[in-house]
Amino acid sequence: MFLVVSYDIADDKRRTRVAKKLKDFGVRVQYSVFECILEQEKIDEMKQEVARLLDEEDSVKIYYLCEACKKKINSYGEAGVTEDPAVYIV
Repeated sequence: MFLVVSYDIADDKRRTRVAKKLKDFGVRVQYSVFECILEQEKIDEMKQEVARLLDEEDSVKIYYLCEACKKKINSYGEAGVTEDPAVYIV
C-alpha cells in the first residue's frame, strides 16, 4: 500500500522523534511529509509507534493512495514519486 504521512508538531523534540521514527517506514519527501510503501502489518506497527510519541495538540495524517491514484501524482523538479524497489537486499 502506498501512503503519504504528514505531520504538524510544534514541539521540536517530539517532532524530531516522530521524524526519526517515520524514517524507519518510509522516505522523507518534504520536511514534514513521508511517502511509504508498506504491508498492513507494517502500517499498523507504524501507527502504534508514532501514536506513542504524540501529544494531544499534535497532528499526524495518513493518506492511503490506491495504485490508480498513485499513477495520477504529478511531481515536478528533481524528486519523483517513491517506488517499491524491484530487489530487496537483506
